Amino acid sequence: MTWENPSNEKLKEVLETSKTIAVVGLSANPERTSYQIAKIMQANGYKIIPVNPTIDEVLGEKAYAALADVPEKFDIINVFRRPEFLPEIAKEAAQTDCRIFWAQQGIVNQEAYDYLKERDFTVIMDLCIKVVHAVLVK
Repeated sequence: MTWENPSNEKLKEVLETSKTIAVVGLSANPERTSYQIAKIMQANGYKIIPVNPTIDEVLGEKAYAALADVPEKFDIINVFRRPEFLPEIAKEAAQTDCRIFWAQQGIVNQEAYDYLKERDFTVIMDLCIKVVHAVLVK
């Protein structure tokens, strides 16, 4: 099955009912897109949980090496990694209670999509969470 994003109604529902975003690949460098987008989402009231084994903290939040290391509940897994890393991240995601997997704009991986859909995930790919939030959540 070819990957397909949920409807705008579903995307809006996801963003309106979610409070915490685990950001896989979040950089501590303010010049990086992941940092800029996470900062904007944080400013819009979301709790950001950095998931990156190379940093200790970013945006005032403790960073974790992997999704499995995060001790608290999160509603969205937002991924800023290259497409070839998505299958591995999808397997990590399936070990969590979270069922929303969001790969940023330009990031698509059919294998990860199929794996997650088989496990009842809402899968969003190739869309910027900040842009979707700005357009759909008033």
